[in-house]
Amino acid sequence: TNGIRLAQAGLISASRARNVALLLNRTGTDGSIALFRNDGSTAGDISVSGTSTSYNTSSDYRLKENVVEMTGALDRVAQLKPSRFNFIADSDTTVDGFLAHEVQSVVPEAITGTKDGMKDEEYEKTPAVYDGDELVTEAVMDTRSVPDYQGIDQSKLVPLLVGAIQELKAEIELLKNK
Repeated sequence: TNGIRLAQAGLISASRARNVALLLNRTGTDGSIALFRNDGSTAGDISVSGTSTSYNTSSDYRLKENVVEMTGALDRVAQLKPSRFNFIADSDTTVDGFLAHEVQSVVPEAITGTKDGMKDEEYEKTPAVYDGDELVTEAVMDTRSVPDYQGIDQSKLVPLLVGAIQELKAEIELLKNK
């Protein structure tokens, strides 16, 4: 249904037919418009300027340790299996991409969820009954098992691709100098 739901457990849900369901507007200065935290520590943000939007993940060197140069990137890229496909929900649109479970063994940080994962979902088995504004019968809730689909953050593939390009460039330079 259309509307806004603020649940005591911390869920915010906004639904709207045929238009934008969430609008964020920063006025006066450029900067963060949404901040993402995990247990109180900032993990990323969405920031805006007058002309662009940036999706930022924490990457400061002070947050990292055991930093080493990437090697073997070309071999790892060769293991990726890019495909062309359509989503079941949009059979008329063919796109390029990956199957998450195939990428997981090569770049596990790019994938969320597990192959063939399932989760329990609460649903309204029988809706509440109202007589005008007065509740006659409470809704009956039940639980069912539904797919817990895997996701991919394709931006996590960029460092590997850059590493592979650098390795190819070094190989080309070697061949040029022979």
